[in-house]
Amino acid sequence: MNGIGKEARLRYLHGQFDILVPGDYVTCAITGQPIHLSQLRYWSVTLQEAYISPREALERLENFRPGDET
Repeated sequence: MNGIGKEARLRYLHGQFDILVPGDYVTCAITGQPIHLSQLRYWSVTLQEAYISPREALERLENFRPGDET
């Protein structure tokens, strides 16, 4: 991503995340937009995905089917 730095790899936990590979941003699983780590507020522990806003998190939750996490 130009101007935003390197993509990080995270392990999403309840209320926090662990940085597995240091970087500046992660990618929203719904929109593909970069999310700077300082702005990261929404993710799924089950699916290990990040979301740019509550709208995308809700969209993913509404479309979730058991087995999607594998």
